[in-house]
Amino acid sequence: MSVIEREKETIRRMVEIYCWRRHGSRRGELCPECEKLLDYAFKRLDLCPFGEEKPTCKKCPVHCYSPDMRRKVKEVMRFSGPRLLIYDPFGWLRHEIKERFRRPGLLKR
Repeated sequence: MSVIEREKETIRRMVEIYCWRRHGSRRGELCPECEKLLDYAFKRLDLCPFGEEKPTCKKCPVHCYSPDMRRKVKEVMRFSGPRLLIYDPFGWLRHEIKERFRRPGLLKR
């Protein structure tokens, strides 16, 4: 699985957890607002200039989200990040390792 595909899977899980717990949707389903956010995040990931060398969004020097969507994604991640440990421990671990131990100088182009 590519880096971009793993990032998509991570954000999808986070949005699902957020929507399930905050908006009362069924597990695995999204409300229209969260569906729109996830579609937007997937588009941004598809257009990421770093491709397979992509850092986590938090550490990325390029902020490609619009201010409104960026606030919403931060809210989702802040809520779902800790809960990801419960619902997807391997996904959480993979994300944390990437967040903390990315190679230095990776983004120097």
